[in-house]
Amino acid sequence: METTSGSLKPCGQELSPKGAALADDDGSMLKASAAPNKPPPLLASRFAMLTRFHAGYFRISLALSGQALLWRTLSDSSTEPNALRPVARSLPSAAFALLWCLALLTLVALCALYAARCVLRFPAVRAEFRHHVGMNYLFAPWISWLLLLQATPFLRPETPSYHLLWWAFSLPILVLDVKVYGQWFTRGRKFLSMVANPASHMTVIANLVTARAAAKMGWHEGAVAMFAVGAAHYLVLFVTLYQRFLGSDSLPAMLRPVFFLFFAAPSMASLAWCSISMSFDTGCKMLFFLSLFLFASLVSRPTLFKRAMRRFSVAWWAYSFPLTVLALAAAEYAEGVREPAANVLMLALAVLSVIVTLALMVFTAFRTNELLPHDDPFSAATLPTRRTPSS
Repeated sequence: METTSGSLKPCGQELSPKGAALADDDGSMLKASAAPNKPPPLLASRFAMLTRFHAGYFRISLALSGQALLWRTLSDSSTEPNALRPVARSLPSAAFALLWCLALLTLVALCALYAARCVLRFPAVRAEFRHHVGMNYLFAPWISWLLLLQATPFLRPETPSYHLLWWAFSLPILVLDVKVYGQWFTRGRKFLSMVANPASHMTVIANLVTARAAAKMGWHEGAVAMFAVGAAHYLVLFVTLYQRFLGSDSLPAMLRPVFFLFFAAPSMASLAWCSISMSFDTGCKMLFFLSLFLFASLVSRPTLFKRAMRRFSVAWWAYSFPLTVLALAAAEYAEGVREPAANVLMLALAVLSVIVTLALMVFTAFRTNELLPHDDPFSAATLPTRRTPSS
């Protein structure tokens, strides 16, 4: 299967090169037109957008859904008072509903675009699934739906509708788990040691988000099962990636913001286990402290992200979601230990995640023309081609 820039042409339309000869029905040769018909510019631009659009754009919905869950957690009246509770409670309740609706509309729009891509550019979707970086973000829309489900102000976890939606968003993750994790230890060119990269953390985060949502519904056994699958693969992935922590050759420079997923996975693990055990116990604290260590290790190496920051791209949204998850874990930690230092840490991380998310929203609003670059490392037009054996 080949996925090249030629896929920008509308399906079913073969353009003849200038001066090419074509045979008619009775065998005579006809001279092709020197100026072949071209598709309408508007139609061509839409096809080009679907070709360059990919699952990596769900980073935006991940960031907004995470922010909705963060502010829902900080303002939840069922938790203990925290340093940000007065700020969260002082804002009108409509503000949280507006944030949740914004995240929902963004996710619906991205899902609609990706559905159109699946219909009109299925070879590009298949190539993305086979790409060692792109396939990890196929988990992102389902993670976003589960985050929005946990942050929704309209449903309670004990309602049947909540349970039905959990199944609808979790089953695709289970299917992808079987496919991806199976490849990691059964297929030579798909072995984890061959394809591991920081974006592989998305596969683990998906299981942990599913486990947390199940625990919120009171499904203890299901939550433990999903947590076990995610935690086991996280251990193997962490060891594999840690050996090349400073060697970022597995990712193009533009995609290096996804290194922040290094601390997003243990942060989400601490949140999931806290929901399962119903307390921020020693295991949760260990995972949270590991997250802080990895966060400090990354921010102390700004040169790693220097080339990625030269030009705005959708990969910048990879900074927001991990910071938000870390802030969520800090909020649970502050509630568990109830010490001033923990409240200060929670306040700093929450403010940082909000500032980063707002800055990304501003950049995206003013630089929409740069959201679909022609040199995106895993858009359909730039994915490595697979050569077919000659007959």
